[in-house]
Amino acid sequence: MSTRKPAQPNRQLLVAKMHKALKTLYKPVVPNTSRPMLEQVLFACCLENAPYDVAEKALARLLKGYFDLNEVRVTTVVELAETLHDLPDPARAALALRRVLQSVFESSYAFTLENAKKHSIAHGIKTLEHLHGATPFVVHFVASTTLGGNFVPLDQGALAGLYLAGIISQEEYDAGKVAGFERFVPKKGSVEFSSLLHQFGVEVLGNLHGATVKKVLQAVNPAAKDRFPKRGEPLPAPNPPPPPAGKQAQKAADAARSAAEEHRPAGPQAAARPAGKTPLPPPGSGPKRAADGKPIPGSKPGPKPFVVKPLTIKPPAEPAPVVKPEPRKSKADKQPEKKAARPEPADRKKANKAAKKPKAAKAGSARPPSKPADVKRHSTQLVRQKPR
Repeated sequence: MSTRKPAQPNRQLLVAKMHKALKTLYKPVVPNTSRPMLEQVLFACCLENAPYDVAEKALARLLKGYFDLNEVRVTTVVELAETLHDLPDPARAALALRRVLQSVFESSYAFTLENAKKHSIAHGIKTLEHLHGATPFVVHFVASTTLGGNFVPLDQGALAGLYLAGIISQEEYDAGKVAGFERFVPKKGSVEFSSLLHQFGVEVLGNLHGATVKKVLQAVNPAAKDRFPKRGEPLPAPNPPPPPAGKQAQKAADAARSAAEEHRPAGPQAAARPAGKTPLPPPGSGPKRAADGKPIPGSKPGPKPFVVKPLTIKPPAEPAPVVKPEPRKSKADKQPEKKAARPEPADRKKANKAAKKPKAAKAGSARPPSKPADVKRHSTQLVRQKPR
């Protein structure tokens, strides 16, 4: 028996047929690329599985109804969902918005992503992928509109339309991503095809058995009619792949266990001790006693009661006295001391007179004695006299 695999469909041909069929039914939408990068991320969160005009109105209402993005970050999901009430799934969009803003705030303590545009496209995509709450649709939409990359954003409606048309396989539909899908779309028409495919995805989610969806699928691949559900049946939900084995599975199990412990209800079950450890004896357990208080003979004493000793807190030791150094004396303080050390005026005059007394001439000296005091005084008076 031959074990040949079924032939894979020519995706490029099917994508070209779908582009042609969608162009006859929908008008392409040119996305707004003048927004800041963070606002473009928020718009993509609103646009996922929603029409373009509804997402534009929802984002404008959100930015106008709140003071700033920090107020949006601290608002509950229920209140944000009331603001985004016209979206198909307002709770999902509100949760994604709040998670993105929280992630941006924790990474830079500011509400901006303009630094991701200064480097390469790969760096910008890596920055977007690290945002908590940013889905692959949000990452690819922002990368194709703001960063200028060649990507086709695929949300749940677009994936369902490609699956019903026989372009992607069941495994890709279940995984929620198609690797290298942009290779089958010309780079010049990728933005136009993305907008047309998004509108078709919204139609698939909102009116699966309508005439528009059947017309497009019939024009693209009539052989894929077996994938289309019968009338009255919903769209088949994707089966997510099993969790990965190894360390990642262990981490996921630990996270689930910790979450369950956090939400454990209060009561005797919550206070139960883990297995392998002996429970503490109940307080007041001891030997059995009669009604009069005397112990019953022959009864074995039970375990000692568990008594919680009161915690004794020692008073803090008194700190050692701080010896302050003597302050320096200023010049004004030192001046009285200097004045007190000086001799009195009378003593000073006596000392000056004693110093001015002429010394006795030694015997044999040729130097004549100095003039008497009255002669000196007379000479000075003559010198100081004014001329007539």
